[in-house]
Amino acid sequence: MVSSPPVQDRPNLREFLLGLAEAMTAANESVDEINEYLTTISRAYNAPDTDFVVLPTVILVQTGGVVQGKVAIRSRTRTTFRFDQIAELYTLIHRAERGAIDPIEGIKRLNHIGAMKPQFDWVTRTLGHAILTTGLAFLLVPTPEGIILAFFLGLGVGLAKLIRSPTLQLAFPTFAAFACAFVVFILAEHLDIGDPLRLLIVPLATFLPGGALTTATVELASGQMISGAARLVTGVVQLGLLAFGILAAGTVLGMEASKYTVPDSAPALPWWAQVIGLLLFSIGIFLHFSSPTATFGWVLITLLVTFTAQFLGSLVAGPTLSGFIGAAVMTPVVLLIATFPRGAPSQITFLPAFWLLVPGASSLIELTGATGTEAGFYGFLSALALVLSIALGILIGTAIFRTIRSGAEEITTFTVEIPQVEVPTGSSTVWSRLVSRMPRFFLGREAPNEKQDSDTRPINATTSTQKYRGRNTKNREIALSQEAEDSRRSQGTAERADRSSPHAG
Repeated sequence: MVSSPPVQDRPNLREFLLGLAEAMTAANESVDEINEYLTTISRAYNAPDTDFVVLPTVILVQTGGVVQGKVAIRSRTRTTFRFDQIAELYTLIHRAERGAIDPIEGIKRLNHIGAMKPQFDWVTRTLGHAILTTGLAFLLVPTPEGIILAFFLGLGVGLAKLIRSPTLQLAFPTFAAFACAFVVFILAEHLDIGDPLRLLIVPLATFLPGGALTTATVELASGQMISGAARLVTGVVQLGLLAFGILAAGTVLGMEASKYTVPDSAPALPWWAQVIGLLLFSIGIFLHFSSPTATFGWVLITLLVTFTAQFLGSLVAGPTLSGFIGAAVMTPVVLLIATFPRGAPSQITFLPAFWLLVPGASSLIELTGATGTEAGFYGFLSALALVLSIALGILIGTAIFRTIRSGAEEITTFTVEIPQVEVPTGSSTVWSRLVSRMPRFFLGREAPNEKQDSDTRPINATTSTQKYRGRNTKNREIALSQEAEDSRRSQGTAERADRSSPHAG
């Protein structure tokens, strides 16, 4: 473990903690988890007086306590980590939790993670996006024509996602939704592609803010109102932009309102086709997001558990609560995998499970139907209820896992620590100089010098005043005794002089 950082090294620790918080925000970690990680790391570096304020777009770190504290601030950039970067980041975080890396080396490692190149070239990543959408099509689209169309739509979206312009990336989801909807609505009149809205979800899956909406709901439920509300508004706006692109394409083509409704029941492919879909979905995620090889098996296990729980939930409680049951079962599995020495970080397994649960997809279908038909406000409430049910399942799953693992360790009480103000004992203040000079004015002598000590001690005004009063009284007693001794010596000298005088007696 690294020893306690000296005062001159605290800026390095602040920058290291800021970099870790910014990187975890880029990995879509919740603010609760970021605070927990930073608290553990600061204690590992013997800096328990460190405090944090973490929001989705700004991070503040204070070191040195209340009296001598220094604050550093960082605004988060629009960077989103790939899965390989997330895996390297959490490897660094686990080292920092043990205090096993110097802050300077940690900062260098963070810069290396930020500059990492994808392990696959652009062709492989684009093909991975096409395979990802094909796997989802096996689960959502029940026709071979729809699956083939989904592959080519995913290939086109994957090519367009290679554009790295921040300005174009803001508007790209809307244009992608418009282009995909335009193609799907035209071909739906001539090919048996199944339900057009479900097919539209497949190539747009990686744009859906399912993770943001679910994380926002979890943060709101846990008391993080600022970050939760900000993520919720951001997710709703993203859904609105995607729905606007779909509705714009339908308006241009003159689509009827009935085309925006989803049939209550649709034929499904055989069970073996859905297993193939899960396998293709896992392979697509592995290639498109440059996942580490060691995480592929964990992602596949998580997807199998999620799909099985959601399927059984739909049989027992109906499709409305299937997402809740799937999320409640999936969450402990994801968190358990993250605790294994060779496990996968929770983000790498959570996000694919989000897309499989389709919280964002269901919300987009309901929101598009609510806007394009007369469902209106009731359709919007239905979309919100789907997200809340999955978020509630994640909350319950997280609570169960933490209760089993930590027990009552998470129970805390409200406390406010009293700051310990410390000053060097050798420092000279106006009051100490005045008091130390008082014997000179009254007795004509210097007070005895006190022993100077370079150590520090807390200020105690009562004790200091009593010390100075006692010292002045002692000085007066010494001075009076000295004057009496001098008087006696002078009197004795005078008497001896009188006896030796020839005129004496």
